[in-house]
Amino acid sequence: MAQKRTFVIVGASLAGAKAAETLRTEGFDGKVVLIGEEPTRPYERPPLSKEYLRGEKGFDFAAVHSTGYYDDAGIELRTSTRARALDVRESEVVLDNGERLGFDRLLLATGSVPRKLAIDGADLEGIFYLRTVENADALRDVLASRGRLVVIGGGWVGCEVAASARQLGAEVALVELSTVPLEHALGLQVGSVFRDLHTEHGVELHLGAGVTRLAGSAAPSGTGARSRSVRAVELDDGTALEADAVLVAVGVAPRTELAAGAGLALGSGVAVDEHLSTSAPSIYAAGDVASAFYPHLGARIRLEHWSAALNQGPAAARAMLGQDITYDRTPYFFSDQYDLGMEYRGWAPSHDRVVLRGDPASRKFLAFWLSQGRVVAAMNSNIWDAGDKLEALVRTRQIVDPDGLADTSTDLSDLVTSEP
Repeated sequence: MAQKRTFVIVGASLAGAKAAETLRTEGFDGKVVLIGEEPTRPYERPPLSKEYLRGEKGFDFAAVHSTGYYDDAGIELRTSTRARALDVRESEVVLDNGERLGFDRLLLATGSVPRKLAIDGADLEGIFYLRTVENADALRDVLASRGRLVVIGGGWVGCEVAASARQLGAEVALVELSTVPLEHALGLQVGSVFRDLHTEHGVELHLGAGVTRLAGSAAPSGTGARSRSVRAVELDDGTALEADAVLVAVGVAPRTELAAGAGLALGSGVAVDEHLSTSAPSIYAAGDVASAFYPHLGARIRLEHWSAALNQGPAAARAMLGQDITYDRTPYFFSDQYDLGMEYRGWAPSHDRVVLRGDPASRKFLAFWLSQGRVVAAMNSNIWDAGDKLEALVRTRQIVDPDGLADTSTDLSDLVTSEP
């Protein structure tokens, strides 16, 4: 009887957990090992800045699978376990305890880590990064005291945490280098909607500002304590913002160390083709760490969003099983801040026009990013029946009439043709 194969997944993340699940649902009866550094079973990260952080939902809400799922599915989940090296020649993963775990197929779902500040005071107590449940628990404890939080970074995590902190009753100041929050992702025009949203909810915005130093309090004399807590965030214009806690949300970096040490091809992350296959036979990558080639875009993209982990994990699992899959989904992400919920589809590294449909002041509108007359990305804000039409417009990448996009009396379906 032939020996059953072993598939190893490094990264007990959403991508890793969904890949393991897919292996079983697709009928793979070999050994599946899912390795994760955290002590918990796999969970989704979006709730960490929203419902979970606010205490509205518990861990089970964020968990990918219920308690007992992995045992029931015959998946060997190894928590609190770190892979420190990848031996491509021997097809082995080397664990921190020295164990060498052989594999027939390997999936890298190692995700990303928050970028750290490298300025004076960055090592003070009371400075938080948000990536794990443990991070969210610690930050929630601070916010419960309704102190003053300074958020450094006006991207998705920074804006969502600012919103959650205000909803919990904390005073919040947000510092962002760009002219408006989310300018890198959405541009000035749509980013201004989020600027106004946070201002209306009492967030003290410091836009176009950089952070030069984090100042701390001295440890109480006679206590023998050596640590100091953050007390102020100093900006490049001389402003000093009082702070009981600081959240640093200045982006993430893909965890490529295993791939780099094994000599795999890298780009903005681990380079994979449209089949999510790396430069080494039998090794795949998915989620935050994967820089994947999208055929319909003709470009390699690394998405730091929930949708990539959710969908690339299963696609990679099917590729590991030898199925002829091509991963070519439209990039997608979502956000919820206060009473504004939004979804974004597409990829617009450059654009020459933004068309709005509806009234942004009402928070209920659509936005379209155009490049040479083609819709390359679209967003719905508090409009929940337009997703399929936006997907069709973005997917076909066709030239459309901007006036028709803006005209609420024009059915978006009439603007979509069958050919790109």
